[in-house]
Amino acid sequence: MTNEPTATTAPPDRTRRSIFAVGCIAIGAATAGFLGATFRFLVPNVLYEPSRRFDIGSPQEFPPGSVTFLPDRRLYVFNGADGFYAISSVCTHLGCNVKRGGPGFACPCHGSQFDENGQVVHGPAPTSLAWYLLSLSPHTQLVVDLDQQVGPAFRLRT
Repeated sequence: MTNEPTATTAPPDRTRRSIFAVGCIAIGAATAGFLGATFRFLVPNVLYEPSRRFDIGSPQEFPPGSVTFLPDRRLYVFNGADGFYAISSVCTHLGCNVKRGGPGFACPCHGSQFDENGQVVHGPAPTSLAWYLLSLSPHTQLVVDLDQQVGPAFRLRT
């Protein structure tokens, strides 16, 4: 037997390797996040919403003295003796559709009441119903513009 010391190999340092592995995973995740954000930046932000200016039909489709509810547009169209006008059916309290009843409107959700001009008679609605601009297109169609509010005195005479 020889008295020479035997060379022993030190076991690998598991702590260093696990820190290295976590670091590599973190760098990979950061790179993936950066590439994902870059790709998302290249995709345009487009909202596919319906136009806020739209035709609702010819004036002949609304008989004199009529009130027509357009549920898909949440809008009441009036053809009074003094002309056409449009009032929103969206309650200003929580956005429910108001119902036409008696001389005005009533919200079935929380009891708000509005007069025939959409003014608040009884809360909890904080503001009156919106009136929207009506115009006549070159093709003699009534056009509502939800981006332009008008006052209760507005009438479109055809």
